[in-house]
Amino acid sequence: MFLKVQSATNLGLETIGVDVEVNIASKGLPVFEIVGLPAKSVDESKERVKTAILNSGLEFPAKRIIVNLAPADVPKEGSFYDLPIAAALLASVVNCRVPEDSLFFGELSLDGSLRHTKGGLLLALFAAENNVKNIFVPKDSANEAAIVKGVNVFAVESLSSLLLHLLNKSKIKPLEYKKEILDSFKVKPEFDMAEILGQEQAKRAMEIAAAGGHNILMVGSPGSGKTMLARALPGILPSLQDQESLEVTKIYSAAGRIPPGGSIIVSCPYRAPHHTISRVGLIGGGSRPKPGEVSLAHRGVLFLDEFSEYPRSVMEVLRQPMEDGKLTISRTMASVDYPARFILAASANPCPCGYLQHPKKECHCSEREIRRYKKRISGPILDRIDLHVEVPVVDIRELAETGGAEQFLEPSELIRERVIKTREVQQERFKNDNIFTNAEMKNEQIKNYCQLGKTSRQVLTAAANSFNLSARGYFKTIKTARTIADLANSENITEEHMAEALQYRFKEN
Repeated sequence: MFLKVQSATNLGLETIGVDVEVNIASKGLPVFEIVGLPAKSVDESKERVKTAILNSGLEFPAKRIIVNLAPADVPKEGSFYDLPIAAALLASVVNCRVPEDSLFFGELSLDGSLRHTKGGLLLALFAAENNVKNIFVPKDSANEAAIVKGVNVFAVESLSSLLLHLLNKSKIKPLEYKKEILDSFKVKPEFDMAEILGQEQAKRAMEIAAAGGHNILMVGSPGSGKTMLARALPGILPSLQDQESLEVTKIYSAAGRIPPGGSIIVSCPYRAPHHTISRVGLIGGGSRPKPGEVSLAHRGVLFLDEFSEYPRSVMEVLRQPMEDGKLTISRTMASVDYPARFILAASANPCPCGYLQHPKKECHCSEREIRRYKKRISGPILDRIDLHVEVPVVDIRELAETGGAEQFLEPSELIRERVIKTREVQQERFKNDNIFTNAEMKNEQIKNYCQLGKTSRQVLTAAANSFNLSARGYFKTIKTARTIADLANSENITEEHMAEALQYRFKEN
């Protein structure tokens, strides 16, 4: 008997259709083999499928069973072939038909139930693109697949329920798409801007960074509030647009980071890896490439605390994603593309001890040590950061005297409203350019949307000569000025907007 069930495999964010071909022969010694370039996790499906069928109270055919995963030249990895293999074997045992216009995808538990399996959203998108009507996935993975319209998502609890469905005895109803699913992945920020006393310039820089998607570097002594500012940044970012939300959810689905029962991601991601992270952990990779922190922070915030403490080799791999918003990871087995358009929020101390120019504590670092410490962050990385802001130490007496004055500080919600309005302006501006923020503009968009008046151009030219700005720094300053003008609801970039943008620029020596 020959049976064929459709499934799929994920290579990065790309999904490739896989035909699970099962041949059950009466002649020959009983054997159960899987061919088609399977990895160890796929080969182990044999034991999971056999035990799950037996524990479901069904008979496992004691015949010569050969499973072929076609195309045979594509590497197969993962546990999601359990369900299509089991579906084919069940159909042979009870002599029923497996729907041809359906995809099967999921990992089996030994008791016959289905486990949460990563990649459900990618499977649903693949089905929609290829006009496949039905997909059968584990119940805990069904919500993320249900956000794709035009595909019937069947949430399978166990092999027993699937068998009853195939026999038309107890049909599994397709999961209905529900709008409230969109609220299932909201994240509450750790801090509100109203909780941060002082640091008005740094807060302003954070607002500009959030409004235009700009990278920001904060330099200040320990305890000045750099980490609090970074952790408050997600609270002033708008919710993701539909296309952005889909991009982010695809990455998290491929990485297996959507929890059981989870659905689409609507809040901007916030990632804060420790400075001991490896290059592969930050950028992604491995023998079978997986997304790293820069991709998990796509359309959100990547906070790198103690930026100067990161190894130089790790720090330098940020160059391409910071510039292009994407990266390609090439390995012997595969080459995959991952998006990586994030806001880099980095913080650093001014010197090794951290107390350079501290109002009360004395710095014991030599000039040579300070120069060497500052050079840990290379010029090319600094040049890719739009906003450079000093975060001074807040006097304890000032904090004590403030008392309840924090109630008069702007909460994150008010700042967020201004950021949302500014993002809406950019959304209208770039509706035909396939970008979302000012920071993503290329030279052609800068030419079209950032017309400079005579005075503002003179201010920029004079500052560029004084600061020795690179060409990249020159255009990044214009992008920042465009965001400042948008926050001021100004169609034109004035000299005031340009002057404010320049004060956040790194002054190269």
